[in-house]
Amino acid sequence: MALALYMDHNVPRAITAGLRRRGIDVLSAYEDGAHEWEDAALLDRAQELGRVLFSRDDDLVREATRRQREGLSFGGVIYAHQREVSIGRCTLDLHLIAEASEPEELCNRVIFLPF
Repeated sequence: MALALYMDHNVPRAITAGLRRRGIDVLSAYEDGAHEWEDAALLDRAQELGRVLFSRDDDLVREATRRQREGLSFGGVIYAHQREVSIGRCTLDLHLIAEASEPEELCNRVIFLPF
């Protein structure tokens, strides 16, 4: 079973569309009505939906790291810097992760792109 992804509001639509063309289950914060939510709420929402959150927002990584330090659970975060990782590279790496991973493997982890 492929990993389901949750895209925060900083993710370009081209990444979401590219993943969908490859058959990956993707839900964006905009589609979910959560595009104005704080980072902590987005992490909670992704976990509630059984999805791993993808972000290009440094603040979200800080929130995930805080949760790791404090032993607070979250469903996992995949992060790619906005200026250092291209849309195409994000799409390819996310496709690989989604196809090769199970949700429990990314639980409480932060994965940095590119590989």
